[in-house]
Amino acid sequence: MLCRLTYNVQVNPKNPVLGQTASESSVTLLRQLGVVSATALVVSNMVGTGIFATSGFLAGDLGAPSLVLIIWVVGALFALVGAFCYSELGINFPSSGGEYVYLTRAYGPTWGFMTGWVSFFAGFSAPIAAAALAFSDYVGYFFPAFKQENAQITVGSGAWSFKVGGAQLLASALIGLFTVLNFFGVRRIARIQNVLTSMKVLVLVAFLWLGFSAGTGSWDHFSMTTERTSGASLPAQFIISLFWIYVAYSGWNAATYIAEELKRPERTLPVALALGAGLVAALYLALNVLFIYAVPLSEMKGVVAVGALAASKLFGTNVAGIFSALMAVSLMSTVNAMVTIGPRVYYAMAKNGAFLPVAAKVDPRWHTPVAAIVLQGLCAMLMTLTPFPQLVIYIGFSLNFFAVMAVSSLFRFRRRPEWQRLRVVSFAWPLLPVLFILVGLWMTVYGFLLQPKVSLAATITVAVGAAVYHLRTRR
Repeated sequence: MLCRLTYNVQVNPKNPVLGQTASESSVTLLRQLGVVSATALVVSNMVGTGIFATSGFLAGDLGAPSLVLIIWVVGALFALVGAFCYSELGINFPSSGGEYVYLTRAYGPTWGFMTGWVSFFAGFSAPIAAAALAFSDYVGYFFPAFKQENAQITVGSGAWSFKVGGAQLLASALIGLFTVLNFFGVRRIARIQNVLTSMKVLVLVAFLWLGFSAGTGSWDHFSMTTERTSGASLPAQFIISLFWIYVAYSGWNAATYIAEELKRPERTLPVALALGAGLVAALYLALNVLFIYAVPLSEMKGVVAVGALAASKLFGTNVAGIFSALMAVSLMSTVNAMVTIGPRVYYAMAKNGAFLPVAAKVDPRWHTPVAAIVLQGLCAMLMTLTPFPQLVIYIGFSLNFFAVMAVSSLFRFRRRPEWQRLRVVSFAWPLLPVLFILVGLWMTVYGFLLQPKVSLAATITVAVGAAVYHLRTRR
């Protein structure tokens, strides 16, 4: 028997908890997405900010081509293990909300609320902002005013600084565009998403094929190390750099957030998660080989638009401009995918009385959570003011903690007699979840030790979420 979490609530003419009328609560999400659309969302969430804007920072942190490639392989294995574990959770709880659903059932409503609260800030709003900022840097290939390094105003310093300039304005405009487009129904936006995802994959495949067959790179770059920009020991820095990789692969759980809109979720969900994660892992490794083939690490260090840099080295400035434009378009699909998925988490929470009541309202014409979409868009625009590196570490630290808790919940749920078990997770049980948990805890400990300010910001986000929940409960 399939154990499912539902959110149906009996309401009076005006529900004091949800703030909805009976007619409003009857408007629900529709199961209309298949394997192709779900996989497209996973691929779009994964392929984006990380692969387009991470390798330059890894080059400076690790200093050796072999270590840059190894850390992408480790991240791929971590993502696949997480996808398998989440698949088992998803087929047993095929409701929109992802970690919110799993943690609520495993540990209680407080933890469920906190994961949804963190998802709003670190799970979606911040990654949307990061992807939009990366988009600005690629556009900056043509118009330098849109590069993050050319921000006109900087307030504060280090991890507590804020920047305002052309990059932030363009990023906010892109977020606003997709926020509005998402008002008009998941089916329409899924069509746009499928087109953008297809373009993204085609661009990257063409980039790989032309880069290796016609590009002017050198295999000698793989034997060239560079001076590291990090003062931490190499093993410790490797762990911290996993936060960059975690963010790059973080979309592997994307389909769990729209489970309530999937056709046959018990089949569609695990296929979409595994297929999406596997395709992206292979693509990421190949792209990083091409980046190093095109550019030695010494020139790659600290570059955000590493794809544009690699294209200019491989093909010259004229052809590089074409690829830079196409990569900017590819980042648009990442922004759109996260703008689509995030509000479904807040919708699921609000229907259960654990988020702002307005987020539970579904537009009767378009069947979309318009208010939740607007709130997320505004928050993401504000987060574009945060420097890109700090934004990525904040995302990775926050999401890693709750992903570890979600995977840990399998040890509770598997004691239930009606629980459906996936064979891949059962193989050598509990090897896969234990590996995921140990790596995640390792990252959390070193995050506090080596990035205390960013880790503190993530911890404050969680603490504020707990305080808000308890205040609402008392009220």
